[in-house]
Amino acid sequence: MLKGKKIIVGVTGSIAAYKAAIFVRLLVKEGAEVKVVMTNSAKDFITPLTLSTLSKNPVYSSFTSGSQGEWNNHVELGLWADAMIIAPASANTIGKIANGLCDNLLLATYLSARCPVFVAPAMDLDMYQHPSVLDNLKKLKNFGNQVIDATHGELASGLVGTGRMAEPEDLVSQLNQFFGSKKKLSGKKVLITAGPTYEAIDPVRFIGNYSTGKMGYALAEKAANQGAEVTLVSGPTHLTIEHPNIKLVRVKSGKEMFAAAEAVYTATDIAIFSAAVADYAPSKIADQKIKKAGDSMEVRLEKTIDIAKTLGAKKQPNQLNIGFALETENEVSHAQGKIKSKNFDLIVLNSLNNAGAGFGHDTNKISIIDKANNIQDFELKSKQEVAEDIINAIIAKLEA
Repeated sequence: MLKGKKIIVGVTGSIAAYKAAIFVRLLVKEGAEVKVVMTNSAKDFITPLTLSTLSKNPVYSSFTSGSQGEWNNHVELGLWADAMIIAPASANTIGKIANGLCDNLLLATYLSARCPVFVAPAMDLDMYQHPSVLDNLKKLKNFGNQVIDATHGELASGLVGTGRMAEPEDLVSQLNQFFGSKKKLSGKKVLITAGPTYEAIDPVRFIGNYSTGKMGYALAEKAANQGAEVTLVSGPTHLTIEHPNIKLVRVKSGKEMFAAAEAVYTATDIAIFSAAVADYAPSKIADQKIKKAGDSMEVRLEKTIDIAKTLGAKKQPNQLNIGFALETENEVSHAQGKIKSKNFDLIVLNSLNNAGAGFGHDTNKISIIDKANNIQDFELKSKQEVAEDIINAIIAKLEA
């Protein structure tokens, strides 16, 4: 599965760096094109000449090279790769990745990469179990990186425990599995609504909510990674997304979101309504900024269009509609009611009563309910992991 794949191997300062030679050799043997990026401290454990010889490509370790100071373009490197794997990944490099630091070519390449990134930690057992390292590894997973857990065995310190970098053969197996897995949403067109809507009162004020759009954007990425052609209709948010399978349509109001969603719904196989659309909007929008006058002000509101319900009424038997319910009381019964009233096949329920769930968090705790009232509960997870659970539930529904 690796034949013709372009792989960046990042090597950091760890005694496990000697395994990078075996790993690079195995990748080349599999038919992959390999480029190695090293940190300066990695050179204390293995030479660039060794890895250059095995990879059949120059090894990069600084931003410039050669007598004329040619630039080693980290942006081009990041865009070149089909996958990047940092093996071994030291505690130092893991900490820098987790906190967005960029003081060497490897880190700059990582920040420029648009491909899947794998990280294979290697360190002593107490370092590996330190709360700061565990927290940093959790952050890496939240970013969408895939962490290949260290294994148990004898360590360089002489201690026995978990901290050994996964063996090169296992790393190759992980990459083969990743590239070989069938993309289960290939050929499917997916519509996802995300974020809040802003309903204007006047040119400078609006009615909105605290939705960040993180859940919808994570769903779009996971669906696209499974081969789907995704249209992401997003309300106002600071988030960005770049994926060849994702078309991002930015809107502000509920009316704009409905128009954008309706335009593609008929051709959609799967619609995921994760946006927090305002239930009410001002019946009249002032042309000019409303000046402060008096002790009170009244704004007359009217009900907005229910996007999920309106499109759900047009749903065809070959389409799947998935909704979201953010509740504060009688959560399950309210969610079950929405399944019927909005013609959902699945609904994702989360409660503001659960710590770490709801708007503004990087985590969420959900339950997925189907039309037969089967309920699948999940633990508190990162929104990236929650998105994967939801996409897997959709795939299971398609395959049922």
